[in-house]
Amino acid sequence: MNYELFPAEPFRIKAVETVRMNTREERTELIKEAGYNTFLLNSDDVYIDLLTDSGTNAMSDKQWAGMMIGDEAYAGSRNFFHLKETVEEIFGFKYIVPTHQGRGAENILSQIAIKPGQYVPGNMYFTTTRYHQERNGGNFVDIICDEAHDASLDIPFKGNIDLNKLQKLIDEKGAENIAYVCLAVTVNLAGGQPVSMQNMREVRELTNKYGIKVFYDATRCVENAYFIKEQEAGFENTSIQDIVHEMFSYADGCTMSGKKDCIVNIGGFLCMNDEQLYNDAKELVVVYEGMPSYGGMAGRDMEAMAIGLKEAMQFEYIEHRVKQVRYLGERLLEAGIPIIEPIGGHAVFLDARRFCPHLTQEQFPAQSLAATLYLYSGVRSMERGIVSAGRDKVTGKNHAPKLETVRLTIPRRVYTYRHMDYVANAVIHLYEEREKIKGLKFVYEPKQLRFFTARFEEI
Repeated sequence: MNYELFPAEPFRIKAVETVRMNTREERTELIKEAGYNTFLLNSDDVYIDLLTDSGTNAMSDKQWAGMMIGDEAYAGSRNFFHLKETVEEIFGFKYIVPTHQGRGAENILSQIAIKPGQYVPGNMYFTTTRYHQERNGGNFVDIICDEAHDASLDIPFKGNIDLNKLQKLIDEKGAENIAYVCLAVTVNLAGGQPVSMQNMREVRELTNKYGIKVFYDATRCVENAYFIKEQEAGFENTSIQDIVHEMFSYADGCTMSGKKDCIVNIGGFLCMNDEQLYNDAKELVVVYEGMPSYGGMAGRDMEAMAIGLKEAMQFEYIEHRVKQVRYLGERLLEAGIPIIEPIGGHAVFLDARRFCPHLTQEQFPAQSLAATLYLYSGVRSMERGIVSAGRDKVTGKNHAPKLETVRLTIPRRVYTYRHMDYVANAVIHLYEEREKIKGLKFVYEPKQLRFFTARFEEI
């Protein structure tokens, strides 16, 4: 591996948080007490926390300074107007409704944009997104390109929508029965795979023919923009901000979890250009979140989000962000570890099917792999497979996704390359003893979003 390809951290460290490595004997009891669910471990018992990049970011000195000028007025906070101006400048949408986090925006959008029985096509499901869509009477339809379901296939832009699948759905169900197209940039469960600008344009052209709206899941849009700059012809010399602006010019709106690419610890928003949808959203945000000028966020959080969104446009930041993830993935590939290829923007995804060929999918290999990795190393990761996929709302049977993975998710500006080395060594060691990984079964299964709080025991 050419280590010169990986830039040093474009920041200095001003404050540190002490972490503790507990013993393997302690971790044996801790993971058992947590029901072999890494979500149920206490943070103090984790050495390197790769559970998620959602809200786990390290904020900058400017963001912390911005927290001190928070206007905590109940209505009309000046920080809201700063956030609104920033979002309008970068994304180009007319209207913004702040929410406490991304799923708050998903909840509101699903209520105002979906009529019972309508279909919501998208480039692979995401857990909370599909839940809100289905809870409000929608039927999610996966229209991502087939290549996205092949973990070992190394081609660019595996997050693209298959236009033939979208056209077929429109022909079969009728354009009036399509609520909107949900286009995620990047696609989390496909391995953090990006969508090309060409695909976004083509989706816009097709939906315009039928008057169908397109809403982006913008959660990791800056990472997507980096891949476009790096891999799509014609964008080599285009700034990240200009790429982001063009991306969203092909959408009618978006949901955003600010806890990712806005580099903050809480917050989100819903954007759109349609005034009627905006008025509908404002009515619901008062019910579920708060006033339309704060929507579940404190003024200081809105200020930090506005600053963080601007910082995310800096090339040095996003280059290091993506390449730190790539560094971990390249180390694992060098050692022959099966992962989703190509390496995505926010995480490295272990391919649990190839990692644990001795376990069937109904024995929850990804859940067990995540639990065993913690047992071996103190590294916390997350299952993204059959447990996360949940059950079919009609048949009650488990959804069985083709991708059965463990996500090693890298928080922004938190860990160093040396931490990545530790994680890589831990995974490599576990792979050498992979036959010791045991299957699991449920002892407690929640009805909704079960992966958060389910409990298991070894078979």
